[in-house]
Amino acid sequence: MIPAGFRNFLAAAWLALATASTAYPVKAASSFVPTSQTSLAPMLERVLPTVVSITVHGRNGSPPDINAPDSLPQQFSALANEAPQVQAAGSGVIVDVANGYVLTNNHVVQNGDEITVTLNDGRSFQAQPVGNDAETDLAVIKIPADDLTALPFGDSSHLRVGDYVVAIGNPFGLGQTATMGIVSALGRSGLGGGYENLIQTDASINPGNSGGPLVGLDGNLVGINSAIIGPSGGNVGIGFAIPAALAKQVTEQLIAYGKVRRVQLGVVVQDLTADLAKAFRIDIRSGAVVNQIFSGSVAEGAGVRVGDIITAVNDASVENAAGLKSIMSTMSPDALAKLSMIRHGSPTTITAKLFAEGSAGVTQIEGSGLLESVVLSDVETITGVGNKKVDGALVLTVGAGSVAGDAGLAAGDVILTVNQQIVHSPGQALELAQRSPAPLLLGVYRDGGMYFLTIQ
Repeated sequence: MIPAGFRNFLAAAWLALATASTAYPVKAASSFVPTSQTSLAPMLERVLPTVVSITVHGRNGSPPDINAPDSLPQQFSALANEAPQVQAAGSGVIVDVANGYVLTNNHVVQNGDEITVTLNDGRSFQAQPVGNDAETDLAVIKIPADDLTALPFGDSSHLRVGDYVVAIGNPFGLGQTATMGIVSALGRSGLGGGYENLIQTDASINPGNSGGPLVGLDGNLVGINSAIIGPSGGNVGIGFAIPAALAKQVTEQLIAYGKVRRVQLGVVVQDLTADLAKAFRIDIRSGAVVNQIFSGSVAEGAGVRVGDIITAVNDASVENAAGLKSIMSTMSPDALAKLSMIRHGSPTTITAKLFAEGSAGVTQIEGSGLLESVVLSDVETITGVGNKKVDGALVLTVGAGSVAGDAGLAAGDVILTVNQQIVHSPGQALELAQRSPAPLLLGVYRDGGMYFLTIQ
């Protein structure tokens, strides 16, 4: 029998405990129970089937170099050298279910004679190369598989430092692994050449993660894991991924052409520093200063000048020289590039039509203002009156209903003068036209002779 005194003690203790429970409810602990809001599992259940493991065997060439100095970024496919055969393990992501296209890193598959892709469900297929690009370290391969799941491309341009991201891949050949971190920095460059503007993340990525996706919490692709900085190839929380915006554009070109048809402005630029901004007497702190223009380039034809400061391309801000290169790397041939610039302290805009690097195309410029809906181009040498050579700006097209068309300007005309100033290129003609108030006086060569027309 329990003594009465002890029974009274127990009763008092239970009463005190009950009172304490009422005063301090223990409901807070329930907030730590994993739910669909606090767990990544629901998102990963959708994403993991899109991620593949890649094993490469090859006898040609050499394996990717992951033994670079620790101070430099290292591409990180996991290697096992079995002379004379090379074996590499990496990752990839399915981007097209209808055709079985898989996106990965170029350094994973570049020396592969035999590429094996293993899906999340355990099925394995021999893959065929579709296209590769060493400049961006991206490649597309194809597998003959059905019942696939593709990962949608996200908008990497909206990433912010501090956003949560998840890296998925096949580290050290262990099999599919997901690790979480944040975006540590954006626009990283100078890490080994090529087209960079990389995403830096502290999500744990290691040898074998190459080619795997970096995804946002919405489960969309925001990057392709590509390189790390760390001792002996190990992870120390500094990893890099290729932005999805660039990866998407490169993927489309690799699928369409087997290679990237690159466009170039044809300029050499340098970062706009605080000292340069002061010397130019401008109040901006970002941009790319043009210090050389190549002959026959898009820039020359468009009227870009040495000393111009490019601040944006198609309204995408240019932070520095590497940023300009990165933006251009996402643009396709035949696209229009609207260059926002500072010239002699004043803002100006030039729109130029791009063409593939090394192609036989000519500069084409979309007009604006009084020359809106007019497309100008370089003109081949024409023999004019008295066997004199004629150059200027060739009119390729004139939009129906445009003020220039209503004034009589027609395709095939060659603009020789603008407000009685001789022009030698479409860029020069457009520049003079932009600076001129209405009416605009054009000297036009047509049918072997020259005549004037006014546009207003």
